[in-house]
Amino acid sequence: MQQNKLAQRLNKATKSRRKQHTEDTPVTVEWGQRLNTAPPSTPSTRRVTRHSGLTNKELYKSIIVNGTEYSIGDAVAVKSSTDDPHLAIIYKLWQNERGERQAVARWLMRPHEMHTARRVEAGPREVFYSNAEDLIAPEMILRAIRVVASGAETGDMWVCGRSFEEHSARIKELDWASVYGKRMLLDPRTDAELFGQKSVQGAVKKQPAKSVANVKKRKHEVESDDGESTEDESFMASDGGESAEETSHKVSAKVSVKGRGKPSRVKEKTRAVPKRRARLHDMQPQAVNTAMLKRASRTNDAPQTDDIAGRTMYEAARLRLHVSAVPATLPCRESEFAEIYGHLHTALEERTSMCMYISGVPGTGKTATVRECVRMLRESADDGSVPGFEFIELNGMKMTEPQQTYVQLWQAIGGERATPKHAAQLLDAHFNTPSPRRHTYVVVVDELDLLVTKSQSIMYNLFDWPHRPHAKLIVVAIANTMDLPERMLHHKVSSRLGLTRINFQPYAHAQLMAIVRARLVGCAAFDADAIELCARKVGAVSGDARRALDVCRRAVEIVEHEWRAQPTGQAMPMVTMMDIDRAVKEMQAAPHVAFIRNASAQQKVFLVAMRAAMRKAGVAEVPLGDVAVVHRQLCLMHAMRAPSYEQIGVICAQLGASRCVLAESSILDVRQLVRLAVAEDDITVALKPDPVFSKLATS
Repeated sequence: MQQNKLAQRLNKATKSRRKQHTEDTPVTVEWGQRLNTAPPSTPSTRRVTRHSGLTNKELYKSIIVNGTEYSIGDAVAVKSSTDDPHLAIIYKLWQNERGERQAVARWLMRPHEMHTARRVEAGPREVFYSNAEDLIAPEMILRAIRVVASGAETGDMWVCGRSFEEHSARIKELDWASVYGKRMLLDPRTDAELFGQKSVQGAVKKQPAKSVANVKKRKHEVESDDGESTEDESFMASDGGESAEETSHKVSAKVSVKGRGKPSRVKEKTRAVPKRRARLHDMQPQAVNTAMLKRASRTNDAPQTDDIAGRTMYEAARLRLHVSAVPATLPCRESEFAEIYGHLHTALEERTSMCMYISGVPGTGKTATVRECVRMLRESADDGSVPGFEFIELNGMKMTEPQQTYVQLWQAIGGERATPKHAAQLLDAHFNTPSPRRHTYVVVVDELDLLVTKSQSIMYNLFDWPHRPHAKLIVVAIANTMDLPERMLHHKVSSRLGLTRINFQPYAHAQLMAIVRARLVGCAAFDADAIELCARKVGAVSGDARRALDVCRRAVEIVEHEWRAQPTGQAMPMVTMMDIDRAVKEMQAAPHVAFIRNASAQQKVFLVAMRAAMRKAGVAEVPLGDVAVVHRQLCLMHAMRAPSYEQIGVICAQLGASRCVLAESSILDVRQLVRLAVAEDDITVALKPDPVFSKLATS
């Protein structure tokens, strides 16, 4: 027993020393043989642009790392964030226009690295050749490994007999000995056979260039009458889209001369059209239409009537009108849904990262629309039409402090808890390191206003991580302020947020009517005029859909209570306009509303000033000094006596004692943070009948 423990300690110490030695040893990298480049004496006269079909990358066939030469097609071990390295095939090597050495690694996945719904039975040394790619630095290459068709037992020998298509999680048999022996793994035709014509290739996908290479290769095969290509030809045909693009114009010219009968058809097949990122109005129209059809089909599903079975009309109405109930559809937000779904669908299809900022006043359906988009995307992922992803939802209102963002995010990704500082370091290392087991994460950050700190490091990291090459992170930020990035955030933070911004306007009374009626389909508890009256009353104040649902639900409770008080056997009456009016008056007569209506003039001004300061800052908590400045300005504008800062502090303490305002207890000066404990709509409702404060309440 003691000997086993001693052996474990020795192995752990050896691994630690080996890891420390590897990290401390400098890595030397130099290029080997150059691949298919034009002579420097004949520079191209065309300018390299985005759509020119040319490239500034210099392609290479091999690279030397720490004195060991690695060529395209070699199987290597790649450095990972743990002691267990990743396995990959070197697919491409180049030096970009900035002089950076880069390599494209095609991963050899082990069973625990594959994202599949079912468990994959595999041997202890078995790997799967996949079409998942990542851009890595050559310094991350540790050593060469051997991949064989059978017989691998120990060491750096692995068995490969199957392929794994990452997009659809399809596993297919692979004859590794014949394919790898002829280096056909680098042939685009092998990808078409193993993974299908529509092959998804993570970081760098140059499909048009491969089609040009295939034309050139087919031409060579026809002229030589040889069905097999040599190893050098296989390298030349699959060395990446760049070398093929350089010769695309020559190939097109030669084929056009030989096929004069149909020149336009040949050009159409051989033209290398660079990939263009889809614009907002035309991105993935088929995917958006499919999602819309799914949403439309759900309106006639059983959940609309299942909740009525075994319940009274009033019970079913109360259940559907609750703000926490998930409706079958989200009416009046079709355009916002299509825009959000299009952005997310495109990012998942292209396996790219992105940031999206969604703003709007409370109760306009921001969070519900995003959840509906994620639900539709999950259904598409289950069908195999989009790659799989992991969904993480964070809410600033549920966190004790902004730094808990790191803790909750790392717990969802890594499955373990850590301190905020350590979690931030782990997240940074996670999004900076390429890995074949990397999921695409869709992170929704709700109530973003509450995560603003003085240094803004949390916001910066959230919006900066998606810009890392290996992140595969989609961040959807939801806030109540439209111009929060320009008003509260530094330029370095707002610049990383990007231009993908969607604003939700408040609901009009017609939209509120449609929302309530959509929830009450199949339930005849309301008169049509009653719904219209509720929508008009709420639409005139705030346009908050949640307030409209609360009013309707309270009206149902009033009518149900009166019906139950009557003798049994009486018919159940419908909710009428009188009942809606009683519910509105009752909600306006709530204790906190009555207190605000009967408060002193200075207390009313303080509440209005506090609401204005919160809207200006874009956050829920503001310093008392900012509220005092607005308070004094409002008094001077309306010919009222402006109180001193000490008197404003006393007014704040009085409102805090009545629980209308929440004040920070540790600081008792102008730096004290305060926030409203009542809804802003309640302030508007309470002050609207007052002729003096009616304009202030609605401003």
